[in-house]
Amino acid sequence: MSALRVVALGLAAALTLVSPAAAERLITTLSTSRVLISSNFTGADVVLFGSIERDAQTVPRRGGYDIVVTVTGPRDTIVTFRKERVAGIWVNADSRTFVKVPSYLTVLANKTINDIADINTLRRTQTGLQRTILPQEISGDIADSTREDPFRQAFLRLKVDQGLYRELQNGVTFLTPALFRASIIIPDNAPTGNYDVDVKLFVDGVLLTRTQTALEVVKIGFEQFLASAARDYGLLYGILTAMMALLTGWFASVVFRKD
Repeated sequence: MSALRVVALGLAAALTLVSPAAAERLITTLSTSRVLISSNFTGADVVLFGSIERDAQTVPRRGGYDIVVTVTGPRDTIVTFRKERVAGIWVNADSRTFVKVPSYLTVLANKTINDIADINTLRRTQTGLQRTILPQEISGDIADSTREDPFRQAFLRLKVDQGLYRELQNGVTFLTPALFRASIIIPDNAPTGNYDVDVKLFVDGVLLTRTQTALEVVKIGFEQFLASAARDYGLLYGILTAMMALLTGWFASVVFRKD
């Protein structure tokens, strides 16, 4: 055997010893991939089921696993205002435009986000409400602000109050050391569109792997008909709406006319 071949075999053996065992992988599924909104819609729960699979060569993790599920709704541009009291009247003193931010954002974890990983890892992986990038238009530039920015904090607070943003430290439940579930709450004011579901697997503060799936929130029935008509036939929809208003006013004047 040549010296060169011996060196090559030695390097291969060394790399085999220092390289990690086959990584775990995530397998997830949703109880439904489509949420239907009708006139009597009061909200829905979509359950995410998942399992952590590893082959026979993977060493069991002594510290256990941590799961973070991030559900992001359709993106939208939103203008926020700061009010001030002037001469006894509340007026809009300043404004800030948030550009293409999630209209819906839910973060579910099996424990407190800050206990899963360090700040740098959370920031790099955009894990948690406080670490999510929320681009703002500031002096003509679009960038994320500091976490202490009053407009950012006010925006998050308003979204949380509306039920559209939430972070639950007990939102993920481990049924076994490798099986977990999470309940995704879709409120009655949830916007329609596609929702991305991102599942991250952490071990000892390190992001091992992640997987993504999606669900869709759609309107059905008469509400969907009106929305489609207003979007696809704007002029005709406006004319018909004006005619209905005129007819309603005329009918009310006839019914309640005093002779």
